[in-house]
Amino acid sequence: MDRDRAAQNLKVVENHFHSEALNEVEAALETFTDDIVWEAPAPNGLNRSFSGKEAVAKNYRELFASMRDVKFQFLQRFATEDRVVDDSMVTFEVARDGYWHFPLGSKVEMRLTHIFEVRDGKISREIVFDMGRAV
Repeated sequence: MDRDRAAQNLKVVENHFHSEALNEVEAALETFTDDIVWEAPAPNGLNRSFSGKEAVAKNYRELFASMRDVKFQFLQRFATEDRVVDDSMVTFEVARDGYWHFPLGSKVEMRLTHIFEVRDGKISREIVFDMGRAV
């Protein structure tokens, strides 16, 4: 395994999450390739997909506007030469109707697993598995 490349992939994902934590959508988008694919394939979760930086940017803005009081607890993260897997717990309150399948004002606890594919130092695919419940 190319440990340097794996370490670089961890760094790009860390930068991505750091930008998200600061609600800096534009900085988070800079970690993506222009042909980024963002998928949330869980039929009982978000269940949506977007291709291209413009569509993913629109989704990110809607996602961030839909949540407040967001707190992440990272459980584990590891990388290979072309992928990063991140497993986390997240809690938040639904701040806007229409994005989540939870009603406005719901407090949500969610196991969130990401698989990132990385190409040339940028994220080319983000697959999100969201498993949440109102608490």
